[in-house]
Amino acid sequence: MSELYGSDSYAPREIAERIETVGVAKAHMATLPLLMLGVLAGAFIGLGSLFYVLVKSDPTLGFAAGSVLGGLVFSLGLLLVVVAGAELFTGNNLLALAWADRKISSADVLRNWVLVCLANFVGAAGLAALVFASGHTDLNAGAIAQQVVKIALAKQDLSFGHAFFRGVLCNVLVCMAVWMAMAGRSVTDRMVAIVLPVTAFVAAGFEHSIANMYFMPLAMLIQHFNAAASANGIVTWAGMGANLVPVIAGNLVGGSVLVGLTYHVIYRRSAER
Repeated sequence: MSELYGSDSYAPREIAERIETVGVAKAHMATLPLLMLGVLAGAFIGLGSLFYVLVKSDPTLGFAAGSVLGGLVFSLGLLLVVVAGAELFTGNNLLALAWADRKISSADVLRNWVLVCLANFVGAAGLAALVFASGHTDLNAGAIAQQVVKIALAKQDLSFGHAFFRGVLCNVLVCMAVWMAMAGRSVTDRMVAIVLPVTAFVAAGFEHSIANMYFMPLAMLIQHFNAAASANGIVTWAGMGANLVPVIAGNLVGGSVLVGLTYHVIYRRSAER
C-alpha cells in the first residue's frame, strides 16, 4: 500500500490498522505501568507548557509571532510523549477506533481514560509544584509568573461553550498529529508530523485539558505566595474544575468522534464490508 503513495511512510489505511493494534495494547496494559506512563505524559505536556510561557512572557513579540513561536515550542510536550513513550489522555481518545471495531470493550476504554487522565493530572500538577519550588517563575523579573497567572485566569473565565468547542478543535489537531506520527518510520518523521498541528492548536488558542492541569495549579501556587499576583483575579480549584469539565468533554468529542470514529468508518468499517 505504501508504494502507491511514493514514499516509505505508512499509508492511511495502514495507519488505521496500527492505531487499532496500539489501542488494544493500551487498553489491556497493567495498571501500574499505565499510571506511571500517565504521570510521565502529564509532566511532558507540562514541560511543553513551560517552554510556551517562556515565549509568551516576552513583550517584544507581536501577537502572531508570539502565538506561533509559542505553539512551536509547546510541541516539545507531544514529541516527548510520542517518541519517549507515555500515556496521554487526549491521544488515547483514539482508542475509539479499536472500540468501534469491537476489539476492546467499553469498560476497557473507560478504565484507560479515567486512569490516564488522573495520572496526567498528577504528573502535570506535580511538575507545576517542582517548577514553582525551583524559582523558575521569578525569571524575566517575574514576567513568567505574571504570564502564567494571566493564562490561567483567561482559561477560568471561559464560558462553558467556548471551553467545550476549543477543546473539540484542540483534540482534532492533537489526534491528527498522533495519527500522522504513526505514518512515520523514524524519529524525524514523527517530529515533522507533530509540529505543525500542535503549533496550530496552541497559536489558535484552543484548549488542551492536560496543559490546563499544569497552568492552573501553578497559577494558584504563585498567587498563594505572592498577593500582588492576585490583582486581576484569583485562580481557584472551583475555577479549574469549571474549565476542565467542558474542555475534557470537548477533547473527547474531537479526538474520539471527529478523528477516531471518522477514520473507523472510512478505513476499518469499509474494509470489513
